[in-house]
Amino acid sequence: MLDTHCIFNGHLISIYEPVLSFSNRAFRYGDALFESIRLANGGILFLKEHINRLKLGMTVLRMNVPAEFNSENFAALIKQLLEKNQLPEDARIRLTVLRNDGGYYTPETNDISFLIETEPLHSKGFVLNQKGWWADLYTDMRKPVNKLANLKSANALLYVMAGLAKQSMKLDECFLINEQNAICESISSNIFIVKNGTLYTPPLSEGCVAGIMRQQVMYMATQNKILTFETPITVNTLMNGDEIFLTNSIKGIQWIGQFKNKFYTNKTAQFFIDKLNEFTRSHH
Repeated sequence: MLDTHCIFNGHLISIYEPVLSFSNRAFRYGDALFESIRLANGGILFLKEHINRLKLGMTVLRMNVPAEFNSENFAALIKQLLEKNQLPEDARIRLTVLRNDGGYYTPETNDISFLIETEPLHSKGFVLNQKGWWADLYTDMRKPVNKLANLKSANALLYVMAGLAKQSMKLDECFLINEQNAICESISSNIFIVKNGTLYTPPLSEGCVAGIMRQQVMYMATQNKILTFETPITVNTLMNGDEIFLTNSIKGIQWIGQFKNKFYTNKTAQFFIDKLNEFTRSHH
């Protein structure tokens, strides 16, 4: 069996080597942040944006940000790991930052450790789902809108519960609602609605994760003279839309085929995924 490796605090180790103790704060309190980064066609995508978001989140959580936390250093470590794990083309990279052991709810230190993991992906570049996903609302719990809402933290029970609900309802995806009953995101993605060629997406003030792919789609929309409005999204917005698509760093773009009793098309989703693949081919 091929040994798989990871990088812990800059050192290459086997994934079977125990490094985390029982008193680990990510394990005990979800006191950690993570980034899911895509390797596509041999290129590490949007690494600078991921590292900036990570550092911003660390600042919110009052973690000490080491001086060597920059995209150049992480690019070198990630490349070393991809080479070791023999993943030249397409992979999912997970970078986790956790507060070091000590204390109960109140930490004894704000120093951090970091872990880089890789996992092979079997698609070349980004692939749009052929069959539109079936989605509905997850309404058992609302997502609180606060300073933590935009972060990708290891504190993910809300998404776990939504995932369980999705499973039991036999859906492909669920939309989460915030305290104002507006739709803020899906289980693992940001959400865009297309109406008459214009994009609508919830602003960060609605409590969605500050998605890197969300940011890229808005940038590509501007480049291609497509209007985007950041505005609260309700069930009515979805029912009146022509298309709904979801964005995240790993899958890029996935389209929703059905919400409640309404069906949607995927022209805009296809347009953006083509643009995204063009970008990955020219940037590696």
